[in-house]
Amino acid sequence: MKRIVILISGRGSNMQAILEAKLPVQVAAVIANKEDAGGLQTAASLGIATAVLSHKGYPSREAFDADLARLIDSYQPDLVVLAGFMRILSEGFVRHYENRMINIHPSLLPAFTGLSTHARAIQEGVKVHGCSVHFVTPELDHGPIICQAVVPVLDDDTEDTLSKRVLVCEHQIYPQAVRWFAEGRLSVEGNRVRVANHADIQAHSLIVPRD
Repeated sequence: MKRIVILISGRGSNMQAILEAKLPVQVAAVIANKEDAGGLQTAASLGIATAVLSHKGYPSREAFDADLARLIDSYQPDLVVLAGFMRILSEGFVRHYENRMINIHPSLLPAFTGLSTHARAIQEGVKVHGCSVHFVTPELDHGPIICQAVVPVLDDDTEDTLSKRVLVCEHQIYPQAVRWFAEGRLSVEGNRVRVANHADIQAHSLIVPRD
């Protein structure tokens, strides 16, 4: 059984979705960079090991990332899952976990990298929006895409209403991506991810919610 470590900074709603999905993985630990991250209590209540490593007081991003990597590796994970971990990661850290660290981003990458994705989608007048699960690379919010989910952008959408619909999709596709990794079904070829043993690949790697 694959071992995973989940990194969070806040409430950890995607972490909770992964835990509730009853995936064929062992969650070795949940690690936060903030002591008040709400997801720590959720994980602890389920008997999952938790740890906090604050980034404050470190002389550089690289110094913090080095200690974070040592902490993660002490749990011997096969996969590192970023679930609302609000840190830009150094290149050395990312290279250390190449093809075994994934992230979820609230846009249809490569569109709208960075922050304020929902507001920017509305401002740009796009007709569809969504979220993406991808392997992490040194370039922020880039990397081979595992799966995506799409929602329509409605005429009366606000940043709040759109974000809520996208979050529902995040909770669907992130557990799916972790499951595929755990089952050994993902392979990375250049900047593309292939999912093995699917009769209809698009039906599984692209989710379009229906009313």
